[in-house]
Amino acid sequence: MSATEPPTYQPAVPSTPITRSTPKIHVELTPDPLNPQEATTFVRSPSAGATVLFIGTTRDSFNDLPVSSLAYTSYAPLAINTLYSIAESILQKHECTKITIVHKLGECPIEEESIVIAVSAKHRQAAWRAGEEALEETKKRAEIWKLERFEGGEGVWRANRDGVMGVRVEDEGIQTEGGGVNGPGTAGTGGT
Repeated sequence: MSATEPPTYQPAVPSTPITRSTPKIHVELTPDPLNPQEATTFVRSPSAGATVLFIGTTRDSFNDLPVSSLAYTSYAPLAINTLYSIAESILQKHECTKITIVHKLGECPIEEESIVIAVSAKHRQAAWRAGEEALEETKKRAEIWKLERFEGGEGVWRANRDGVMGVRVEDEGIQTEGGGVNGPGTAGTGGT
């Protein structure tokens, strides 16, 4: 599969946060900077003996190539429901008190937060396991893609998973497997 993209491509990003919440679950896709304190405040509970916070940030390299920035896009109507399903499953499986998963959409420069996950539970082991599983399931299942831009202008679309090589970004538009031009979903659809 080949992919091409104009060098000035900007992913489609909602202008305001998209959220889905209950008293125990909060999931969000947002163009705004992430706020880890808000995540820990949401999961705080008098019945929780542990709170685990994970903050994923944009690093400056991938496979020894210098990264200049990331840009995230998603199929938001489906992705928000997938995030909610992940959170709901983890809440029940690990007997957590509360959980929040917030993912950045749009430009995400080096050192900026791209994902925040907070989990509270009665005991630390459940909170640790739940936090890690929430991250892995989000990367595996959520309909979120990233454009990883490298120094010098080259870039790669990837499914939002560690180690997935993605598709090189060039100058014309994205070529799908069938030869047509389409969006990033052709470079990796929802982590499947």
